[in-house]
Amino acid sequence: MNLLMTRPDLGPDGDDLETALEDAGHTVIRAPVLAITHTRLFPTFDGLQAIVATSSNGLRAVAPFPEAASRLPLYAVGPATAAVGRALGFQRVYEGAGDGHALAALIRAEVDPSAGPLLHLSGDKLALDLAEALKPDGFDVHRAIVYRAEAATALPDAAVDAIRNGRLDGVVLMSPRTARVYAGLVSAAGITAEAGRLVHFCLSEAVARETTPLAPANVKVAAAPNSQEMLALIARGAADSA
Repeated sequence: MNLLMTRPDLGPDGDDLETALEDAGHTVIRAPVLAITHTRLFPTFDGLQAIVATSSNGLRAVAPFPEAASRLPLYAVGPATAAVGRALGFQRVYEGAGDGHALAALIRAEVDPSAGPLLHLSGDKLALDLAEALKPDGFDVHRAIVYRAEAATALPDAAVDAIRNGRLDGVVLMSPRTARVYAGLVSAAGITAEAGRLVHFCLSEAVARETTPLAPANVKVAAAPNSQEMLALIARGAADSA
């Protein structure tokens, strides 16, 4: 399939999902609708019992971590973020099922709130405020905004041209905000009808809801919010269209 990848540029580490899609024979056109910038805030890790990461961007923004930090438990939102944590030297990594609610449930089940505060390495926008979600359970979660995700002002010309001229089969949408920004940029480019014909591969129902302004004819949602299930979803979509 010819796919539009809308997630941010992940820098020198690359994008494992994009690589896996290309290895599976898909053609990927990049159109990042969010740009990641690091705030250069380097938090202190003294007195913490664990670190929480709801995106691999939060880990990359702070790396390299001091040895004392990498010895702390890391609670990662999903497998991809967990893999980045291990690559950065974390020795005890616990991974959630792929979204903030599942991560909060994991923390409630595995962490003693009386053992000390948690540090959430986050972006400037939150899909779920973990500090508020865990506060009723007695957790003290400190939030450090270590990166910002700035919305693009337009889709790349190559992406607009590919959508307008029917050279794409689908679009990959990995977060509600990405989907929301993408829908707005499609509308601004005057290609809503053409974009609506694409298969919209969405990480979750929350992502899928943000595609409503495009009135897409075909929306597919991953069985679980992680990269592995997205790959499986796209593989099924390719088989259906063959």
